Amino acid sequence: MTPPSTLPAQGPSLPSPLDLGGRTALVTGAAGGIGRACALRLAAAGAKVRAVDRDAAGLEELAEHTRGLAGAVEPHVLDLTDLDAAELAAAGTDILVNNAGLQLVRPIEEYPPDVFHTVLTVMLEAPFRLIRGALPHMYGQGWGRIVNVSSVHGLRASAFKSAYVAAKHGLEGLSKTAALEGAPHGVTSNCVSPAYVRTPLVEKQLADQAKAHGIPEERVLSEVMLQDSAVKRLIEPEEVAEAVAYLCSPHASFVSGTSLVLDGGWTAH
Repeated sequence: MTPPSTLPAQGPSLPSPLDLGGRTALVTGAAGGIGRACALRLAAAGAKVRAVDRDAAGLEELAEHTRGLAGAVEPHVLDLTDLDAAELAAAGTDILVNNAGLQLVRPIEEYPPDVFHTVLTVMLEAPFRLIRGALPHMYGQGWGRIVNVSSVHGLRASAFKSAYVAAKHGLEGLSKTAALEGAPHGVTSNCVSPAYVRTPLVEKQLADQAKAHGIPEERVLSEVMLQDSAVKRLIEPEEVAEAVAYLCSPHASFVSGTSLVLDGGWTAH
């Protein structure tokens, strides 16, 4: 054992700012909410961001906000139910952020089968096709980052969200498989799994949640959304984007096949 007096006095080096200059990132659902925050964060780090969404106006507004950042945003209008187009859009990307999602709150016996199919298509099959399209380039250069924006509902279930919970649980499994296959090629794959985030998707749930649970809309936030969270607030999209950025950093090169959980203590129960 080395005597204590001869041990190096210096501590670990401080992390340097995230530099993604020269990298191309693709972010789905980029016109608003978490996706918008991720696109801005990665562009601020110098990445060229392909911002994918079906909301053309939202993408244009996003692009306006990237002026003066180190990187840039390229709006790419795309409906992810077009799976062939989704796979083609991912070609040549170094960083893939699968974020796009949708939600409908209904009991299983009232859940429209066509909506269930659409949710699984956008939130599970499209990520598979995007990963499939991105991997050849990532493997070829020996570096890649796949970040799947999952949810606490990828780890826990809630009533009345059968499609969303099924899709997020599937995304967690897909992410782990990609991590195992990508490791020999320098590609990491992880999930970021937040609880309720202050986004339009969550705001639109209030009326549906109130009806499903039989309570007034103003009670949904405290009695449903934040009931299992020890931290009694919504997460901000920028907090999720910072977790995504960390997983793209050099200091996260050994982090793969896991979920970075931002749930305010929900899963600590």
